[in-house]
Amino acid sequence: KKMRKFVVLFWLLCLLIVFGIISLALAAEFTFTYVPLEDEEVVSVSLRGSFNSWGEWPMEEQSDSTWNITVDLEPGECQYKFFINGKWPQDMSTARAGGPIDPNAIGYINDGFGGQNAICRIKEEVTEGVVFVHNPDAPAYLCIADERLVLRLKTSPHKVAKVFLVTDEGKLPMERQLQWEYGEVFRLSLELPDSLKYRFVGYTIEGTEFSLPEDPSQSFFFDGIDHFPQLKWVSQGIIYQIFPERFYNGNPENDVLALKSDEFHYNEQWAQNKLWAEGGPSLANWDNPISSQHCCHQYFGGDLAGIIEKLDYLKELGVTALYLNPIFDSGSAHGYDTHDYMKVSSKFGTEEDLQELLNEAHKRGMRVILDFVPNHTGLGFWAFQDVVKNGEDSPYWDWYFIHKWPFSPGDPSAYEAWWGVGSLPKLNTRNPEVKEYLLKVVSHWLNFGADGWRVDVPNELTNAKAFFNEMRQLAKMEKPDAYLIAEIWQLDPSWVQGDQYDSLMNYALGRDILFNFAKGSIDGEGTLENLSRYFAAYGENVTAMGFNLVSSHDTGRILTDLEGGNFGNLPNPGAVERIKLLSTLLYTLPGAPVIFQGDERGILGEKEFYDAHRYPIQWDIADENLIAHYKKLAQLRSEIPALTSSVIRVYYGTDNLLSFFKGEQGNSEVLVVANNGTETVKFELPYGNWQSVIEGGVLQGTIYIPSLQVRIFTRL
Repeated sequence: KKMRKFVVLFWLLCLLIVFGIISLALAAEFTFTYVPLEDEEVVSVSLRGSFNSWGEWPMEEQSDSTWNITVDLEPGECQYKFFINGKWPQDMSTARAGGPIDPNAIGYINDGFGGQNAICRIKEEVTEGVVFVHNPDAPAYLCIADERLVLRLKTSPHKVAKVFLVTDEGKLPMERQLQWEYGEVFRLSLELPDSLKYRFVGYTIEGTEFSLPEDPSQSFFFDGIDHFPQLKWVSQGIIYQIFPERFYNGNPENDVLALKSDEFHYNEQWAQNKLWAEGGPSLANWDNPISSQHCCHQYFGGDLAGIIEKLDYLKELGVTALYLNPIFDSGSAHGYDTHDYMKVSSKFGTEEDLQELLNEAHKRGMRVILDFVPNHTGLGFWAFQDVVKNGEDSPYWDWYFIHKWPFSPGDPSAYEAWWGVGSLPKLNTRNPEVKEYLLKVVSHWLNFGADGWRVDVPNELTNAKAFFNEMRQLAKMEKPDAYLIAEIWQLDPSWVQGDQYDSLMNYALGRDILFNFAKGSIDGEGTLENLSRYFAAYGENVTAMGFNLVSSHDTGRILTDLEGGNFGNLPNPGAVERIKLLSTLLYTLPGAPVIFQGDERGILGEKEFYDAHRYPIQWDIADENLIAHYKKLAQLRSEIPALTSSVIRVYYGTDNLLSFFKGEQGNSEVLVVANNGTETVKFELPYGNWQSVIEGGVLQGTIYIPSLQVRIFTRL
């Protein structure tokens, strides 16, 4: 593989020398510097930001006591924080004696947790010459999607006229698929061959011929093996996320068990500092008001029995897979503070209840994806409790990063914890015993009947790549069609190269791109560029398996974020139209659309109180028109093959209009056109006869797209 990459880079350098006629923006070096205060004791600093999925890049201490790191970053704005002495500064703008931690930051932005991230701007570095990029080892350039071989070539933007794929069978034209400020992608798909030797030939707009590789005797090679299989059940599916404690109470008898395992019994910091203003965790009726403990310790009684009762509702909605937030023994309503990974939380039911849920879901053609938290545990986790009692004599001392003992559980200065939250002590996943235990968890529940894992904060693990490489091998050995999802919020293809995950949680698509278009925050042209950049970064097999969401337990409610109003009210009609527009785009792009529980019912949240989005679903209240809309989208996906295709091709975007093709080019493709404005707009259909999948009729030439509407057209 290294030799193949070297060949690609070598020929790229040759091309840069030969064609010194065009420029392309490339990644540029950028240096980050942390300057400690005069009396500040600093033992470690690392850089975390949107460019590395908030993972850890260690900075080096210099002779003048500053800490530096120089990295290559793509042009544009990035968010970041310095991780100092193992702790996050809440606010990069004021946390340094009232001033900014990094004076070189150009600004600050809300981090979603009540603090501020710093912003840097990377200026483009211009290199002379036409740049053509093809790496056959990366899915973005070569993969198998929808049972076809997909080949792609990235080029300089707006400077290449034609590209051809050359094989022993002849020369085939490639289509221009994606375009954005810094590049273009040319694409071709073929019936899957046993093997293939190929090369690229093309022409610049000035008529200059180029070849990759430059030497006609050299070729790239496809070995006929699918190294990163696409999961069809995901590509053709619709996923529904369930926060079990707030979904539906099917068995009130287990409600009280939540109080017996709560973190309240383990967190001595709370007891010492009297942080339980309302006297500890509480049980609430399903429609009780939100309390100050709502996030984590106000229990409403949702359980596995409740999910089983609602399976037919979900089936009617078109759902084909469930993603459940953590269901294992824990000390909170959210479940991310695990006490026992091998035990179903008693507040949710029993192992028999989980088996019944899996059986009933599978009977209805639904898969079930569980939530895995390998980075940290809760205070009640048996290994951590042994450390609390026995200190260095505990056989589990090295399962954690302990700074001092004895300590009060809940004190983050005593041990490393996730984001400095004392109730979430960080596991040492480099410890072979820890790794072995966690991998047994993965294997156990897949064998039990689960169909995949969503992994919490994978970028926080100290040995992330090695750990998840081994986890993938194990999971795929146990269940080849197991679906593995990483909680990575940014655009980051490094996680989906076939050695770790099948998909990320694609907030980068749903939240950053589609939501902003639906809200009217960005125009159609900018949205098309963002879509091009997104789909160019990933292989088509990857985007076909995309876990595409807009909201979740970690975000606000979509309707509230679309200015639809606050919790307890009915959403305003304009916001409802915008969520329909947004969901239609989500359902028509490659990958599996993901619904967070209740979004299809028109549920609102609170902008001022983040946790309101987790309030229990009130099943007697719903926007039936919105539910019907989601059902119709599911029907269209099941009836029109192009809507579940892995292929997208951008078409036209300007002001309030956005349009793209879906499916292989030709009679089977569809055209999707969206208008995010408040006025009807004119749109020119591509040449030929078209038909609206909703209104019918034969259409040509000029048509009109109503305000806040999406139209889907099939080619006749």
